[in-house]
Amino acid sequence: MAKDTRNYNSTGKKKKKTRRKKRQQRKIILVILAVILALVGLVFAYAWSKYGKLGRISIKDKDVKVNDLSKDTQKNLDGYESIALFGLDNRSTGNFERGNSDTIIVVSINRKSGEIKMASVYRDTYLDISDNTYRKANAAYANGGPKQAMEMLNKNLDLDITDYVSVDFSALVDAIDLLGGIELDISPEEAEWLNGYVVETNEVTGHNSGPVSPGQGVHVDGVQATSYARIRYVGLDYQRTERQRTVITKMFEKAKQCDLMTLNNLLDEMLPQISTSLSFTEMLGLAGNLPKYHMGENTGFPFDKETPGNVGSAGDAVVPVNLENNVAQLHQFLYNSDNYTPSETVKSISATIKANTGY
Repeated sequence: MAKDTRNYNSTGKKKKKTRRKKRQQRKIILVILAVILALVGLVFAYAWSKYGKLGRISIKDKDVKVNDLSKDTQKNLDGYESIALFGLDNRSTGNFERGNSDTIIVVSINRKSGEIKMASVYRDTYLDISDNTYRKANAAYANGGPKQAMEMLNKNLDLDITDYVSVDFSALVDAIDLLGGIELDISPEEAEWLNGYVVETNEVTGHNSGPVSPGQGVHVDGVQATSYARIRYVGLDYQRTERQRTVITKMFEKAKQCDLMTLNNLLDEMLPQISTSLSFTEMLGLAGNLPKYHMGENTGFPFDKETPGNVGSAGDAVVPVNLENNVAQLHQFLYNSDNYTPSETVKSISATIKANTGY
């Protein structure tokens, strides 16, 4: 008598179908993983190709001197990414080793909220630029490049900056042009000086921009915007740094609205004209948080100051009136710190400035 194999065959077929289905699912998963890995590889290769265009000066974090900060101050600073931004006027793209830093900006990025704040250190500020040598702040970069300039900021302002970005003003021209220009409020006095700078900036950069008229929301191109940021004779360096921060803010706001193609072109044009100590990983981290970044307030440093004229070998300088108090105000502004305690180094520098200048 023959056995009934119907149930057996049915079960066997089901098992075969199940195994076949699992194999197909595994194949699909492997294909998806392969696609994801390929995309990650392409993104990584793309990012690396951009990074390779940067001018890099290798500076190890541990080699940048920082004051002996209080635990509360260090804990508060750890909640922020602090970067030094230097603007050079070397008239030659790619020369970032030396030169007076006409623009010195401390940028703080709140890691939690994404708020970006900027504080310009006036280039003529009378500070200890290295080893008890009191000069104008911009001399630090000229004497020892970005490393000494960062250490000057850390020493005098109780900061923990170990990364910088340096840009020559010609890069600013190209970037603003690629962004399609920006809008500025220009006074009649500013327009007069701006148009004078346009002639010189055209000669240096090889552009052919024309003059601008005063007004609100005036559309300007790269040469005109850069000329606006270079004006020294309306409000001296105080208002000049304010104009610089205005241009940076306008550029940031415009860049956040750009399409990917424009941003790609912007990177291709600007990166060869930028020097930084930021690593590839650090730059990827900053770029990944770009959507949550937003501009906050900006200011100039020192808050309380005097311009007494000639200050010994430093020449005409901006003197911080009570450096300790100025640094406390800076930490409150950039890092929302209510419990900042000046280091012994800052106290000593403050006392020396007062002894040398009377302030």
